[in-house]
Amino acid sequence: MPARGRAWTAPARLQAVITTAALSEADKSAWCRAQGIYPAELEQWCASATTALAEPQDARASPQATRQDRKRIKELERELLRKDRALAETAALLVLSKKVAAIYNKAEDA
Repeated sequence: MPARGRAWTAPARLQAVITTAALSEADKSAWCRAQGIYPAELEQWCASATTALAEPQDARASPQATRQDRKRIKELERELLRKDRALAETAALLVLSKKVAAIYNKAEDA
């Protein structure tokens, strides 16, 4: 069944790379024709799979980095709490100042 026009899922692309890994160039080209894909697409899938397999080891954080991240998160949470409290206090002062202004204006009108 030709694949042209059909979307290849990630598992299907990986299976294609595995299936064709040991094939000669001629056999690989014949397989690609039968599947309706270009050999360049297959090469790109192979490169993507290789890159994806290399990323988890490179992206894994060290225990020290994890501790530093946790410490930074706690600092940011404390700072956010402090700012939330300051914002609430500012809002309360604004409401209070409006009430005082309203009372003052009523006293002048009377």
